[in-house]
Amino acid sequence: MNEVKGLVSAVRNGLAALADPAKAPSMRAYMKSEMPFLGVTSPPRAALLKHVYAEHSLPDRVSFSTAVLTLWREASFREERYAAIALSGYRAYARWQDSELLGLYEEMIVTGAWWDYVDEVAIRRVGPIQRAEPETMTPLMLTWAYDEDKWRRRTSVICQVGAKGSTDTDLLTRAVEANIDDRDFFLRKGIGWALREYAKTEPDWVRAFVAAHPALSHLSRKEALKHLGGRVPASGRAC
Repeated sequence: MNEVKGLVSAVRNGLAALADPAKAPSMRAYMKSEMPFLGVTSPPRAALLKHVYAEHSLPDRVSFSTAVLTLWREASFREERYAAIALSGYRAYARWQDSELLGLYEEMIVTGAWWDYVDEVAIRRVGPIQRAEPETMTPLMLTWAYDEDKWRRRTSVICQVGAKGSTDTDLLTRAVEANIDDRDFFLRKGIGWALREYAKTEPDWVRAFVAAHPALSHLSRKEALKHLGGRVPASGRAC
């Protein structure tokens, strides 16, 4: 596919031209990344990708998926994977954002296995599909809530961040309850984050939820109530 090759080459060449070797080590250290960085920060990277994706149109779903996976699987630098995630959400291809892409997003979540990849995919890709296709997606997210892979589980917990009034509280409840006893930092932080964001829409629901779930970790509870002007101690009694 010439369109795919052209796009992938333009991304790689453009990122290489923007590389800053002086910044790369600190970026890698901050992200605790095994994969090296080129040293391209977010603003110039976003400007480059906006230009490249506008100039290199992909004609169909197959070429779109192929381009995303090529950038992802063949990445030598972390910025190339960021480019894959950006392409997956590029507005020109919004018509292909449906449950048929779940295999692609699942691969990115499981093989990415770090918060900078997973959170973007979970919230901005999986989440909108879940809301558009609840009959298909909700059972899958409930399955992921109990998966052996913690990043699938984190996805089930945080995929509704930003959903506001469209939040499926049954899914949120069950995803949190499935992971409430896990001691992993990213799951505990994710639970708190999901509850904190929903508290912006339904603060009383979140207060009641936290009070009813004394097994929530201190971190999850603290995050959930961060902007509610109160606290719920470990006993579960609201103060």
